Amino acid sequence: MTHQDVKAELLALAVPEKAVFFKRFFKTGPGQYGEGDEFLGLTVPQQRIIAQTYQRLPPDETEKLVRNPFHECRLTGLIIWTNQAKRPGEENRRLIFDYYLRNKNFVNNWDLVDTSCPGIVGNYLLNKDRSILYELAQENHLWSQRIAMVSTLAFIRKNQFQDTFQIAEVLLSHRHDLIHKAVGWMLREVGKKNPDALEEFLHDHAGRFPRTALRYAIERFDPARRKYYLDL
Repeated sequence: MTHQDVKAELLALAVPEKAVFFKRFFKTGPGQYGEGDEFLGLTVPQQRIIAQTYQRLPPDETEKLVRNPFHECRLTGLIIWTNQAKRPGEENRRLIFDYYLRNKNFVNNWDLVDTSCPGIVGNYLLNKDRSILYELAQENHLWSQRIAMVSTLAFIRKNQFQDTFQIAEVLLSHRHDLIHKAVGWMLREVGKKNPDALEEFLHDHAGRFPRTALRYAIERFDPARRKYYLDL
């Protein structure tokens, strides 16, 4: 069982017409956030099925998928790691966490980040020091910053909000729309768990919010409450 076996199954399912659409959807043109990315044209459910088949692929073989030029190879590899990170055992989770951070430059689109980092990074850090997330948030690297923000979803699910708020503060002045969306999304998730905690954060910071982040954060508010924050 090798990465070549996985790649062969992915290539056999390639749909060139869909690949053209995905190249547009994931902004692969010159100067866009996914510049130069290559696609095979597979759906995510197809990749999840293949990842499940190869869930015991050794991490070093999976790493070769994560470093592959094709987006679907990288995503399938990340799904394999995410599945492997659910297995019991501290040593196992640490191994996958280390592989992931070593290859974070290949986790280079929003779907790759969002599919993988809560389960691999966030879950690993639940009972550990979380300073690595603040280091990632300070990097001049779009995807590291999104990893820092979206990884806190694992904490939110456990009713732990402080890191979400603190990393959101770090990233509120960011210039990229993909970070605004990630910040707003995580704050909205906090609001699902604890609306009062979200409102307290908004009360202190709403005036600094990029419009996209604010709209995401208050999406579940009633119309009058949304208008109140949008008018600040």
